[in-house]
Amino acid sequence: MRASLNLGCSEDLKLAFPKTTPVKKAEVVNQKIPHPEWLAGFTSGEGNFSIKATKIQSKLGFKISVRFRLSQHSRDKELLSSLISYFECGVLVKDSRGPAVEYSVYKFSDVYVKILPFFSEHKVRGVKAWDFQDWCRALEIIQAKGHLTQEGLDEILKIKAKMNKGRSE
Repeated sequence: MRASLNLGCSEDLKLAFPKTTPVKKAEVVNQKIPHPEWLAGFTSGEGNFSIKATKIQSKLGFKISVRFRLSQHSRDKELLSSLISYFECGVLVKDSRGPAVEYSVYKFSDVYVKILPFFSEHKVRGVKAWDFQDWCRALEIIQAKGHLTQEGLDEILKIKAKMNKGRSE
C-alpha cells in the first residue's frame, strides 16, 4: 500500500522490499462536485476554516482576515479548480512546498455571502464542525465591524487561539 501513496516508498523501504511494485492509481476523469453533501464531507476531511491576525501599525495593532481553503495533491487540480465556478469565487494556488494545490477564498464578502451560507446548510462533521462554528462567530463580529474595537478584536483573538491546532476539546 505504501508504494502506491502520493510520495511512494522511502529509499529504506525500497531496499527492504526490492520486489514491491506500486499499483497504478486509476485516473479520475470527471472531477466535478457530484453533490453539496459530498463537498461538505470532503471539507470535513480536507478543508480548513481559518482566521489570520496580522500585526500592523495601527490603533489596535492587528488586521484580521478570514479564509476558507481546501488542499489536495496536484493531480486533483481539476477538482479544486471546479470549486471556483461552483462557488463563483476563490483562487487556486500551487503549494510552493510540494505537489499540492489549494483552493482558497480570502475576500470577506465572498466568505460571508457564499461560503458561510453553504456550510450552514450543508454541515461539516467532526472537529471541523467546531472550527466552523467558531469561524462563524468571528465572521459575525467582523460583519458588525466589531473587529475594529479592542473588545471585538480580543474576542476574535480568543476564538482564533482555540481553533484548528489550538483546539483542546
